[in-house]
Amino acid sequence: MASAKKTATQEAGNGSRHPSNFAFTKEQELHAYREMLLIRRFEEKAGQLYGMGAIGGFCHLYIGQEAIVVGMQLALKDGDQIITGYRDHGHMLATGMDPNGVMAELTGRAAGYSKGKGGSMHMFSKEKAFYGGHGIVGAQVPLGTGLAFANRYRGNDHVSVAYFGDGAANQGQVYESFNMAELWKLPVIYVIENNRYAMGTSVTRSSAQTDFSKRGVSFNIPGEQVDGMDVRAVKAAGDKAVKWCREGNGPYILEMQTYRYRGHSMSDPAKYRTREEVEKVRHDQDPIEQVRLRLLDMKVSEQELKAIDAEVRDIVNASADFAQREPEPDVSELYTDIYR
Repeated sequence: MASAKKTATQEAGNGSRHPSNFAFTKEQELHAYREMLLIRRFEEKAGQLYGMGAIGGFCHLYIGQEAIVVGMQLALKDGDQIITGYRDHGHMLATGMDPNGVMAELTGRAAGYSKGKGGSMHMFSKEKAFYGGHGIVGAQVPLGTGLAFANRYRGNDHVSVAYFGDGAANQGQVYESFNMAELWKLPVIYVIENNRYAMGTSVTRSSAQTDFSKRGVSFNIPGEQVDGMDVRAVKAAGDKAVKWCREGNGPYILEMQTYRYRGHSMSDPAKYRTREEVEKVRHDQDPIEQVRLRLLDMKVSEQELKAIDAEVRDIVNASADFAQREPEPDVSELYTDIYR
């Protein structure tokens, strides 16, 4: 991990309109550090297992984008719902889902969150109000809007958060959802995780409007750009959006400007960008390294930070062992959870 000091310009992010001057307490920084590190180490291990053939199918890693989901979770409360696309492992861990269950699902084991039948892209946890990773591009957006409708119908003050990427932002169903959400003033936050490349095409080549925070303008939905590499900026923007929704003002759009270090999926060599570009972002804007440097400034020792890393590695290694030790689902499971 890089250790370069950040200038004020770098800390503001790449084109972000949301200032990163929202101080965290030491406890908040430590929490964010551990949660982001858990996601990073988990995804690194998942990549290793995929390379070994222990994980089949598709596998989309969240490395580089950890600050988004960790920061947003800090702005939510119990009962608020999360739904996302297929780059979903980080979202699951941030909601408190058990790494053992997540990794077991990745390896297709019966102890997984979907009994080993969903794999990387299809996991759910009603207990943690995580309503799934979804393999169809943009499909989670109308579903997340539906969750908000249910909250409105039931008269509670819960908020749903629908995550989707810059590529999915061009889907028609997204705009139908925007329209309904604003018409009915539904408490939904649309978080656009703009990692610049969607499946492999730069946003400058695929989108006529590259300021995704403006995508709701024609529906009168407010939006803002956020430095998605800074967990403090994410949390501050999340607080604002959550307040807006809980007060009955309708939906809100947050464009999180971020960057994934790996390809779109494990099978993507990512030749559409240079190694130098990736390394520059890692050196200048890495979300975990930013927190590490601030913790050192707060007189947290290197030994303490290494101890956190060691604890996280132990958890992840244990989840990998668990996932490879557990049995695969029985053949009879082919006929369960089927509706006709």
